[in-house]
Amino acid sequence: MKNDYFILSNTTFLLEEYKNNTVTIPFSDSFNQLKESEMTTETFNFYTSVATIASSKIEGETLEIDSYLKHKMLAIDYKKDLVEKPNDLYQAYIFAQNNSLTKTNFCKSHSLISKHLLPKNKQGICRTANMLVMEHQTFRIQYEAAPANEVTLLFEKFWLEIEKIKKRDLTIQEVFFFASMIHLVFVNIHPFEDGNGRAARLLEKWFISEKLGAKAWFLQSELNYYKNVDAYYKNLNKLGIFYEQLDYTKALPFLLMLPQSINSDYQK
Repeated sequence: MKNDYFILSNTTFLLEEYKNNTVTIPFSDSFNQLKESEMTTETFNFYTSVATIASSKIEGETLEIDSYLKHKMLAIDYKKDLVEKPNDLYQAYIFAQNNSLTKTNFCKSHSLISKHLLPKNKQGICRTANMLVMEHQTFRIQYEAAPANEVTLLFEKFWLEIEKIKKRDLTIQEVFFFASMIHLVFVNIHPFEDGNGRAARLLEKWFISEKLGAKAWFLQSELNYYKNVDAYYKNLNKLGIFYEQLDYTKALPFLLMLPQSINSDYQK
């Protein structure tokens, strides 16, 4: 498949393949059964905390999930360097839950995510250097992101695509498909100097909430990716190493990961 600026729209063949492989998944019934945890209080959001630390651990953060939940729920103190970046991501999720999905708001969310990752003049700003993407446990090179001299234009086109898709009347199955595609295309562009993985997983869920409502924030997609982190990186890598040669016909294994998170096995 040709890799161009309109990858999100030119996916008819992939969407049909996706539908054929997810026809038995009860998307609507499972999504409608999502509900807030009884552990959530006015000052503690359980599923947002789980999403935050699971997504952070994919990126190499070392604090255990249960320790972070104790930190958020019981105000247990840990060393600053263990909690400050997950807490930044937590604030980005809270921001997303209270704001519509736009390019401007997304860049604001990245500024929150990258508060302790990047200097202020690079937060929410497209990168100007080339980027090699590494797997955070082994430090193996996964792929080469979009060339720096194309990133700004690619990012603009990417958001034009998202605005088009937001206006479409989609089935819930299609919403999950496009959420995964948005996640995938975003990480391949890798528009920021750091924080792209965290931002991609937030963006995926933010898009679902935009189309299907607030229940999306109870979806445990980040935890699912963390539990299957080897497959997560392997499936991202299936498309190829170089941005200009990415083959989206090989995207299906990655796209099929998100529906796993709607299964009862991942709900608590």
